[in-house]
Amino acid sequence: MDSLLTLIALAAVTVGTVFSMLGVLGYVRLPDVFTRLHATGKVSVLGVVLLATAVISVTPLSWSKGMILILFVLLASPVASHSIASAAYRIHIHPRHAQRNDLALPHSHGEPERPSTPGN
Repeated sequence: MDSLLTLIALAAVTVGTVFSMLGVLGYVRLPDVFTRLHATGKVSVLGVVLLATAVISVTPLSWSKGMILILFVLLASPVASHSIASAAYRIHIHPRHAQRNDLALPHSHGEPERPSTPGN
């Protein structure tokens, strides 16, 4: 049984490291904040989950604690990515080559509405 768990851990570490490296490569190579968030938010989380699976299978950490940790990572990552993307859009950082912009108002032709100030 130990050799099977060691084999699972070895495979999870290998695949998890590859996914994490692909996330870092996407972060470095992609052009804007939104595509970078896509690379790091999706690919790197899968790498973290696989690395946590490897840790659970090799160490005496109980499966229930490990699954709760993985669940928290899977729940927190999309929320964090969405928050960062929303903040970037609100400070007027726009996608470089967007085919469409679902966040823009219909009358603004792709530009977000500027906040109104008193006296305008």
